[in-house]
Amino acid sequence: MAEHETFLRQEYPADPVGGPSVLTAPELILNKESLDILTASLVAIRGQVSRNPHTAAVILAGGEGDRFGRSGGKQLLEVLGKPILTWSAEAFDAVSDVGLIVIVCPEERMEEYCRTAIDAFPFVTPVIMAPAGEIRQESSLSGINRVPDTYEFIAVHDGARPLITPELVSHAISAVRGNLDADGAVVGFPAIDTLKLVNENTIIGTPERSAFWTAQTPQVFRAGMIREAHMTALAEGFVGTDDSSLVERLGGKVVLVQGPRDNIKITVPEDRAGAEAGLRIRLQEQR
Repeated sequence: MAEHETFLRQEYPADPVGGPSVLTAPELILNKESLDILTASLVAIRGQVSRNPHTAAVILAGGEGDRFGRSGGKQLLEVLGKPILTWSAEAFDAVSDVGLIVIVCPEERMEEYCRTAIDAFPFVTPVIMAPAGEIRQESSLSGINRVPDTYEFIAVHDGARPLITPELVSHAISAVRGNLDADGAVVGFPAIDTLKLVNENTIIGTPERSAFWTAQTPQVFRAGMIREAHMTALAEGFVGTDDSSLVERLGGKVVLVQGPRDNIKITVPEDRAGAEAGLRIRLQEQR
């Protein structure tokens, strides 16, 4: 067992899901009734902005879509009449506490992204663009740097997660805003598959599944903390697996907000069918 623990520490120094800081808020785990609310339809949502919004959203849409097999990326791929990116951004547009949306995309395609995914739809929240970096972490920092200091919280979301709902966005923001001890909140759900620890294709352990969760987005942070976490990582040459891992390594407290499993990220072609089915069900429920 000691050898296995040593291997874990050496090979997985900054696990954003298994780390204890992600699992410190069981009171935020939702019951079935709450999950039903969070999976409400996106179809009837309408943009709104409060007079004094506290949150800015950074939506990452800089991926080239290599695994999806579509030249130019997947964010502009239409699902039920809207680009994937539009579905994602609309959820934040419908949250009154979100006063700014930053779309991070390839610099040479900013005009195309804006014209196709934003201008063609009735967004109420101001939307600005930021250039994507070579890796996700650079893109996230690029978007964060476009957020004015007047915003107290920053929500980071994958543009390829079109099934996100306004209710879940609001709940994640409230998890940080309403908890003075929390530096951030990560949306996720409990691991349901048996996990195996592997070293060179050989299983060396079966960890207790209840200790692991699948991390998703949005991830919401206090603006000062996420800026410090990114700048520290940049100065030290650290590359994390998500934004939460950067906050965790500084000792920040990140709480977990349980969301629905259908908040999937479209990564490979097969994912499109699942996302389309989920959105179609919501359309039918509105009739």
